[in-house]
Amino acid sequence: MLQADLPSPLIDTLPNGVRVVALPMPHLHTASVSVFVRVGSAHESRALNGIGHVLEHMAFKGTRERDAHRVNLDAERLGAEVNAHTDKDHTAYHMRGLGMHAPQFVTMLADIVRHATFPDDELAREREVLLQEVAEVEDDPMTIAYQQFDQACWGAHPAAQPVIGQRRVIERCTREQLIDHVTQHYTGANTVVAAAGAIDAAAVVHAAAAAFGDMARGSLQPLAGAGYAGGIRVKRMDVGRQTHMVLGYPLPARGRDDALGELAAAVLGDGMSSPLLLELREKRGLVYHAACNADRFEFGGQLAIEASFAPKHMNTVLREAVQLVRRHADRVDPVDLERARCQVIVRLMRHDERLTQRTEDAALDLFALQRVRNAAERVEQVRAITGEQVRDAFARMQLAGASVALTGSVGRAGTQRVREAIGG
Repeated sequence: MLQADLPSPLIDTLPNGVRVVALPMPHLHTASVSVFVRVGSAHESRALNGIGHVLEHMAFKGTRERDAHRVNLDAERLGAEVNAHTDKDHTAYHMRGLGMHAPQFVTMLADIVRHATFPDDELAREREVLLQEVAEVEDDPMTIAYQQFDQACWGAHPAAQPVIGQRRVIERCTREQLIDHVTQHYTGANTVVAAAGAIDAAAVVHAAAAAFGDMARGSLQPLAGAGYAGGIRVKRMDVGRQTHMVLGYPLPARGRDDALGELAAAVLGDGMSSPLLLELREKRGLVYHAACNADRFEFGGQLAIEASFAPKHMNTVLREAVQLVRRHADRVDPVDLERARCQVIVRLMRHDERLTQRTEDAALDLFALQRVRNAAERVEQVRAITGEQVRDAFARMQLAGASVALTGSVGRAGTQRVREAIGG
């Protein structure tokens, strides 16, 4: 059932700028409620890169009325799950449980988002958890490859900073800095409360008004567009016998309301029958793993090809990846276009069935487009894209030039070898 077949979403803006979106799905029993704040690692200074991720962890460690144990117990007594995530351009706090409890979820999330106290003893303990998370990332060559790829793409722009942040920030940040971050960014103009599922939409809006109505309005936080730098990053890591690659190109920011980048990524590398997998794995056995994805933020976007392979195949994999983009800038196979179109549409329908994904799609639409698209509209966008438009998208990517990140087992003169392989 697409969103067009469901009751209309209820969207309300409180006097202080907080936006509330309720997406009723009466055929379900459960509901998801989320609070989205328009601040992420791309809003952070270099000196405080990671402060938002620390704050997201610490928000659950006690509020004015509840300690950390009570925060979790109150949710679990209702059978609800509570979680959060930080991204480059937003932070989100989630609860999911029975639809009848959705107004309570709004109130409980407001307590976490607005009234966290960041106790010093909890901060000391949570540092160790966060540093272990950083250690896991540092041992994962593909995650590091994506961090290096961001640096290659965005250069000195804050978008290049890792969401997880810097060790030094985690080790040294203070309770006062966390409070300052909340005061500056967690304001009505930057907040969306979203609920989806078996909800009473009016009750959700009423609960949001009670819980967030006295939040300071603040102002929209500026986030300048990230000019595409384009570059090469190579990082040798003694973690195995494979080389890990992320190679990609710029895409428009989320504010451009189309699905062209997502469809182009699916044409190139979504599934075992896609050109990327067919050439690199099925025909030539060069890689075990390869994929292509599109990611778009408020400041810009990326089409990224990832692959892992034996070091001896590095030059061939790089050359073939770039050649695939060049070929698609000349011609897009109609069969590949139809396959990709169906894959993207099915993915949209899956999103439409996942409550937390529905709330995230709605909130990010409000941040970037000032409206909420439904699934039927998104599907129509994908169906309307022509092969010529996809070809033109690849042509623009080729003109911009590739950014490349390599990690893992990388030999000497890696940067020069990459430059020669991709023809740069």
